[in-house]
Amino acid sequence: MKSQYKTKQREDIIAYLSSTGGHHFTAADVCRHFQEQGRPIGTATVYRQLEKLIDEGQVKKYTLNDGGCACFEFIDPERDCCRPVCYHLKCEICGRLIHMECREITELEQHLLAHHGFRIDPTRTVFFGICETCQADGGMRL
Repeated sequence: MKSQYKTKQREDIIAYLSSTGGHHFTAADVCRHFQEQGRPIGTATVYRQLEKLIDEGQVKKYTLNDGGCACFEFIDPERDCCRPVCYHLKCEICGRLIHMECREITELEQHLLAHHGFRIDPTRTVFFGICETCQADGGMRL
């Protein structure tokens, strides 16, 4: 009976993650969602399921700094949005992680390799700053 309950939680977690539409989320976001639905799932269970999904290639994990909080992304088998040319923007105010595909940044990546012998990993490259929404809200502290 206990393994059936875990299977149901896994199915519920996968269903929720697939509804995130390529947006990043934290384990706390997952827990909060189920709490709001009146079906709380423990934090340890969420982390355990996320780690299994990472191992299975269904979720990508992003850790933006040493010892920092991780965020995750569900990988839709129909549309993996983290292609090799996908970079990320991290808002220092709201914490949102935004995907960015930009030809000019790809050209910079090629320049770094050709002229400096340095190959960057675009899936792990994060630019820090302030997003458009936070700027509009007056968050111009840069």
